[in-house]
Order: sequence, then structure tokens, then C-alpha cells
Amino acid sequence: MIAYLDGLLSYKEPTSAIIDVHGVGYAVHISLQTYATLPGGGDRVKLFIHHLFREDLQALYGFASADEKSLFLDLIAVSGVGPNTALGMLSAMQPSDLRLAILGENVRAVQAIKGIGAKTAQRIILELRDKMKRAGVVPDGPSYRQQPAANPVREESLAALVALGFPKPTAEKSVDDALKADPDLTVEEVIRRALR
Repeated sequence: MIAYLDGLLSYKEPTSAIIDVHGVGYAVHISLQTYATLPGGGDRVKLFIHHLFREDLQALYGFASADEKSLFLDLIAVSGVGPNTALGMLSAMQPSDLRLAILGENVRAVQAIKGIGAKTAQRIILELRDKMKRAGVVPDGPSYRQQPAANPVREESLAALVALGFPKPTAEKSVDDALKADPDLTVEEVIRRALR
């Protein structure tokens, strides 16, 4: 199985690239996110690879980051989402934005991606939301981080904000930002800062 390709970029277009590794050209399907990170032709590149191997098809899917590849693998594990659909989703949204939409159960944002209907969007959210929560994934801007260890002030503040109607990912970010700035805050102080 091919884990990554490290070679010269021979050719690129928005949906594919050819990587020359010691004289062998590998055709790789890519997302627009990966395309945007690729240098000019002839430069050295490294792409993380998912090698799809079926009875009737072999294809390579390449990603600029291991994070994007990981989300791709999560997406294709969802019933009814094939590799081309998953690649289209990663072309339409940054991985962190897509995670945020899934964790926030934002069906409308996922459905806004071309080729994704309401039922598919709901299935993606249903099948991936809990998996991402168990993994402790918390989106944070252009990247994402692991959820911090249990902290009673954090947990109480988070529960209060969610009860006030804040979406959980937004509440988590607000609480974590407040506690990062001052770890000794009380629950009331954390809530006040989050409400500003």
C-alpha cells in the first residue's frame, strides 16, 4: 500500500496531479485545497496517499496534509459517500470548517456542497459526529486541536453556555479561550467573558 509519494511535480490541474518518483509518473486525484498548496511544475512535492484498490479500479488520492487524508478516510467510510464525493467535499470546504459543520450538526452547511443532498448530509453528520467527539476533535480556526482533559470549571461553564443556547463548538472555543487567558477564573467569570 502506498502511504505517500515524494517526488517531482510533473503536471497539475485542479483535480489531478502527476508526481514523478524516480522516473515513474503517478496520476493522483487531488482536492482544490491540495491543488492550492502545490508549487509550480518541476518542484519537489510530498503528498499523503490513499490507494483505492477494487476489483474494477485502482486509483490514488493525494493530500497535502495527513489531516485532510484522515478526514477523507472518515468521509468514505460513510455509507453512500464515495471517494469522488469525499474529494468534492474537501474541495468545497476546509477540513476544519467541515469538521465544525459536522460537530455543530449544521445540515444546511454540509448540504450546500454540490452533490450532497439532505439525506446524505444527515447521514454524514450522524455517522461522523460521535466519532469525532470520541476522538476529542475540537475545530479551532484553520486547524483543530485535541480537547483538554476534564476540568470542572470548564465543564460547568460549557454546560451553562449550551443551556443558554450557544452551539457546543462555539461555547467550547469561548470557554477554552477564557481559561487559556486566565486558568484561575471561576465559572461565573468564564461565562461573563464568553458572553462579551
